[in-house]
Amino acid sequence: MDIYREIARLNPRQKEAVMHFEGPMLILAGAGSGKTRVITMRTAHLIEKGVKASSILAVTFTNKAAREMKERVRAMVKSSKGKPIISTFHSLCLRILRREIEPLGYKKNFTIYATSEQVSLMRNILSEVKFYDKSFKPEAVLERISRTKNDFKSPEVVDEDDPVEIASELLYPKYREALKTMNALDFDDLLLLTLQLFRENPVVLEKYREQYKYIMVDEYQDTNRIQYDLIKLLAGERGNLCVVGDDDQSIYGWRGADLGNILNFGKDFPGTLTVRLEQNYRSFDNILKAANGVIKNNEKRMEKSLWTDRGDGPKVNIFKAVDTEDEAEWVAERIAMLKEAKNVAYEKIAVIYRANIFSKHFEEALRMQRIPYTVVGGTSYFERKEVMDITAWLKIIANPSDGMSFMRAVNSPKRGLGPSAIGKLTEFAHANSIDLIEALGRANEIERLKPNAAAS
Repeated sequence: MDIYREIARLNPRQKEAVMHFEGPMLILAGAGSGKTRVITMRTAHLIEKGVKASSILAVTFTNKAAREMKERVRAMVKSSKGKPIISTFHSLCLRILRREIEPLGYKKNFTIYATSEQVSLMRNILSEVKFYDKSFKPEAVLERISRTKNDFKSPEVVDEDDPVEIASELLYPKYREALKTMNALDFDDLLLLTLQLFRENPVVLEKYREQYKYIMVDEYQDTNRIQYDLIKLLAGERGNLCVVGDDDQSIYGWRGADLGNILNFGKDFPGTLTVRLEQNYRSFDNILKAANGVIKNNEKRMEKSLWTDRGDGPKVNIFKAVDTEDEAEWVAERIAMLKEAKNVAYEKIAVIYRANIFSKHFEEALRMQRIPYTVVGGTSYFERKEVMDITAWLKIIANPSDGMSFMRAVNSPKRGLGPSAIGKLTEFAHANSIDLIEALGRANEIERLKPNAAAS
């Protein structure tokens, strides 16, 4: 592919962003403005200008976005020139920790605990400290601990009137210690420990600064405190940092995203070039006018106004429902009308609702209209019992210290090993500084362990 022929097809603002070479740059990319194309073409242009592909790091938030970016770059860059590193934040940190984690007191074969494993571990901790009853949810404690980690705050900073926060203050050290004993991390630890590693080991930090000389971050408006600190450390004084985002699309404040990261980028990185991508290629003008009219009410935002050359298009319809049932009935009737009057295929229609609780009303209304539908979502493949059972055995093979996986696997299928027997086995393993697999092989040495449990 002729990269310069492709660049010539860009609009002036896109071209400015792609051709920028060194120094900090903020690309304010409105919805539908071609930001993925800009990021991938900038990556290809850097390589064309002689930048080593492996020294380019592009970070995004989802595996899907990372895959799409990889495919687009692969189509533009000859394989002989190498591959840039295109990754999510968590995958990047996992890659680094697999190589460098030992100074933090972990082995390189550490396990990553999924949500269900974190909940099981916290439930065990709550039971051990006599803190657990049915009204006190381990998920709530884990949510507060996660927020503390992502804000990079001390667990001692708590609201004294909030029992969950008080519990989190008490249980965070125990949770952290339990994970470390099992040579395990949760997903928040991937970022937190990488940041700790960089702060405590300047040699390691410098190694990755030298490796990643050109850094790009997508969806920058969704970054939290830890992600901001990680990127700022990696960019260093060289400052070849390009971030892409849209403050108007910031919707993850509830899970720790800090809008100030994008609003203050120019202050944090002096000499920043700001490029606004305002031409929209996705929508008609009536939709953009409605969107601009709503978003301009935001008090804290960077000025931008989306426009298009695609024409006005159909008018935007707004329906104000009396309640959720009324809304669902109107949606179902509208779908039936589209099918009957315009022969619109059902698979071309999507109903988006804010929370799963609203699904029931829409499903009932669609059934009344005899409209076929598919609910997207539900239980994740990796959260299915049979998959988690098999995964637990694989985790034990890789990391025999992984107590949570051991407790799941050892009773799948049931073998008569109850919580009491497993507790004694765990105590024996800790007392003898051995892993649970070895402790199981020495079960006959454990006092107070019932013969049938030892035989299991």
